[in-house]
Amino acid sequence: MEFREFSAESVSDAITKACVELEVSSDRLEYTIVQEASSGFLGFGRKPAIIRVRKKEEEAISEPVIENIEHVKEEHSEPEQTNIRKEVPKRENRENFKRENHRKKENHRLSEKDSREEKSQNDVIKEKTLQQEEPKRERSEEEIETLKKSAREFLDGVFQAMELPVNIEITYNTENDNLDIDFSGEDMGILIGKRGQTLDSLQYLTSLVVNKEQGDYIRVKLDTENYRKRRKETLENLARNIAFKVRKTRKPVSLEPMNPYERRIIHSALQGNRYVETYSEGNEPYRHVVVTLKRSSKAPRE
Repeated sequence: MEFREFSAESVSDAITKACVELEVSSDRLEYTIVQEASSGFLGFGRKPAIIRVRKKEEEAISEPVIENIEHVKEEHSEPEQTNIRKEVPKRENRENFKRENHRKKENHRLSEKDSREEKSQNDVIKEKTLQQEEPKRERSEEEIETLKKSAREFLDGVFQAMELPVNIEITYNTENDNLDIDFSGEDMGILIGKRGQTLDSLQYLTSLVVNKEQGDYIRVKLDTENYRKRRKETLENLARNIAFKVRKTRKPVSLEPMNPYERRIIHSALQGNRYVETYSEGNEPYRHVVVTLKRSSKAPRE
C-alpha cells in the first residue's frame, strides 16, 4: 500500500486521523514524521504536524493454497496412511469450529464489557448521591486568600526557575468550589506541552501544594489561551466523526491513549448517540476509548 500524508495540530492527532481514514488501530500503522508541529510566535508562523502513513502488510496463507496443499498430500500419501487422513476434520468442520470459537470469545468480551459498564454506572450514581448528601462548602475570605497565596508562591517559583515571564490570574469559583488559575504570556505553548501533558502535570503539582494544609479538598484548574475549551471542542468533533465512521463501516475504532479527563469528554459526547457506544480499555498511561456499534442498533449502511 502506498504512503499517504495526514496533517493535524499534533502528531498524535494526525495518527488518530489516519486511523479513522484507514479504518485500522494505531498498532497496524507504519508511519514517519515529515514535520513536527510548531506553535510559532504569538500565533504567527504556526505549522501543523505532518506524517506519512500506510497500513502494515500482513502475511497470511489463503484458503485456496491450503486446499492445494491438502490435495497434493492426498495424492502422494501412502495407502497405510489413509485411515489417519480420515481422522483429520474436514474443512467445513474447521470452519464451524472457528466460528464457534469466535462466538465464545465475543460473548466473553461483551460479558466483561457489560460488567465494566454496570460498575461504572454504579460509581456515577454513588458519586452523585454523595455529592447530594454533602453540604456545600463555604469558605471564608481569609481562607480563600490563603489558598491563592499558596498557589501563586509555588507557580512563581516554578516560572522563575524556568526563566519564563508569566502573568498569573487566580479566581475562586464559589459555585463549584474551584480555584481557577489562568496564565498569559508570550509563549504559552511551552506550558501546554504535547496534548496538554505539561499543563496537566503542573495542575497536579499545584493541587498538591494547595491542598497540603487543607482539611477538605479543593479542586485546582489551570488553563492558558483558552486551551481547555479548544481541546474539548476538538475532542467532541473527533468523537462525532468517529461515531459516523463506525456507523458507516460497522467496525469498532480504538482512539489514541488519553488521560481520564479527555476520555470523559469522548464518553459524554457520544452518551446519547443512538447507534454507537463507548468504553475504555487498557492500563494507564495507555488506557484508551473504543467506539463500537450498539448491539441493538439497526443503523442502515450509508
